Amino acid sequence: MRTGTENKGVHVREDLTVAEATAADWDEITRWCAAEGWNPGHGDAACFRPTDPAGFLAGRLGGRLVSAVSVVAYSPDFAFLGFYLVHPDHRGTGLGIATWKAAIPHAGNRLIGLDAVPEQRATYERSGFTAAHDQIRHTGRPRRGTPGTAPAGTTVRAVTPYHLDAISAYDSGCFPAERHAFLSRWLTAAGHTARVLLDDAGHVTGYGVIRPAHEGHRVGPLFADTPAGAAALLDALTEDLPDTAQVCVDVPDHNTAALDLVTSRGLTPAARFTRMYTGPAPYSRQEAVYGTTTLELG
Repeated sequence: MRTGTENKGVHVREDLTVAEATAADWDEITRWCAAEGWNPGHGDAACFRPTDPAGFLAGRLGGRLVSAVSVVAYSPDFAFLGFYLVHPDHRGTGLGIATWKAAIPHAGNRLIGLDAVPEQRATYERSGFTAAHDQIRHTGRPRRGTPGTAPAGTTVRAVTPYHLDAISAYDSGCFPAERHAFLSRWLTAAGHTARVLLDDAGHVTGYGVIRPAHEGHRVGPLFADTPAGAAALLDALTEDLPDTAQVCVDVPDHNTAALDLVTSRGLTPAARFTRMYTGPAPYSRQEAVYGTTTLELG
């Protein structure tokens, strides 16, 4: 498939061309996501696309945008699939599977992960994906803990450029690939609030990000060594929100401490997704993941 500056694409059926999406394409696709209730964050595209521009693909009929999918290559070993959707006017016509077949080769031999909505899980299983665990989206108006409270020997700080390398190293234990460049955008993007938990020696023991979304705010990631550390970060991320603000956190169902935390803050289950892979689930510190970064990029 030809992508990059040529953007000529590949004809996957007589009337459909799939090619690397432009920034304008992805702005429109983000609006589709909002209409589907996926609740994208404001400005997400500016953080997402530079991760692997050639992995963000759009399908066109007669020049009109009709389908999308991303297959983001994070490393030589790992890729993540998201944004798989077809415009409502063109569903049931085979455009989705045609777009999928054009996009999947971008992953090469990498292990691919994705988060599936329940009605699509069987479809992904037929394509070779197997379930690893569920992610439960919790939403609501967060009850505050005690602002400024952190576990003994730790401090919650606002993230600065000085912290980026250490946060990236910590993140690599919680995510299946190194993503320093992505984090350099995610931690500092307009509207994003990032907090880091440091021990007395200055070592990172957790971090989190909250951003404004189409509806309310989304927290992700929320990574921490301990439940108390995760609670301190979540409280710090939400302490300046208006009392009426809605917050959304996607919580892995195998982390009971994470489920207890969001429940204790008054958030309730709103949706369920299944994390799936094309092979064995990659290693990560699952006990440290209290909130997934995004369902779109893992």
